[in-house]
Amino acid sequence: MGTIKQQVKIIALWALVIIVVFAIGLRIFGSWHDEWSGYNASTEISDGSCNIAVIPIIGDIIPYAGANKDGTTYDTDLPPTSNPDDTLATLRWAESDSNILGVLARIDSGGGSPVASEIITNGFKNSFLPVVALIREIGTSGAYMLATGAKTIIASPFSDVGGIGITMSYLENTAKNIQEGLQYISLASGKFKDYGNPDKPLTPAERDLMERDLKIWHEHFVKIVVENRNLPIEEVAKLADGSSMPGSLALENKLIDALGDQETARAWFAEQLEISPEEVIFCE
Repeated sequence: MGTIKQQVKIIALWALVIIVVFAIGLRIFGSWHDEWSGYNASTEISDGSCNIAVIPIIGDIIPYAGANKDGTTYDTDLPPTSNPDDTLATLRWAESDSNILGVLARIDSGGGSPVASEIITNGFKNSFLPVVALIREIGTSGAYMLATGAKTIIASPFSDVGGIGITMSYLENTAKNIQEGLQYISLASGKFKDYGNPDKPLTPAERDLMERDLKIWHEHFVKIVVENRNLPIEEVAKLADGSSMPGSLALENKLIDALGDQETARAWFAEQLEISPEEVIFCE
């Protein structure tokens, strides 16, 4: 009887050993497979050592991936662009990674779609992570708008900043069409349905309509800068003539918070996070 009990104990012990070894092996295989397949890279933006996510804002700001500023299909052979879907996806990715302590929005853009720019602006503004906007070569128009959503804006002294304004300018083709023997035939359900078409002259009434819209959008742009930069509307309105300015002049006009580069951003993160500058590591 005692021998049977002993055998049962030995079998149970071996079964337990097999289960433990199998569990350990499964865990090791899972970790190896995640690394091999790139799964870990897809779920975390940090490699375990870096703690500041870098989001580039480069080229035209377009409505969505694969589109032009006006929403038409984008030629993939053209220079790189930025869009709100990809930008905010990266921001959410950074927010979900416990290793990430902040975000650096690195800007080299002359703007683009105002709606796309506003979406990114609000994404930066509402993030629980501290966001620094670093304007390197250029941050104008929509790119400046989205920079105002950051906690602080740093720009190179040689950068081009501002450009607060809206444009709907276009090239009219009527003279060229006449030269080539082409005639525009207007077939529209309303007198303004085809206004702004470059193949027909712009009437005074159509110009008034477009200038009405420009005024509304312009005022909204100014309001965004006023609220995000905490500036008097009179000051922003004076600057909002569509012109841009060097980084040093932008600092004088309070459009940015500091002159500098990525090392300046490193120092800002170190102070805000109460860590040493050496501990601030950008995920690049």
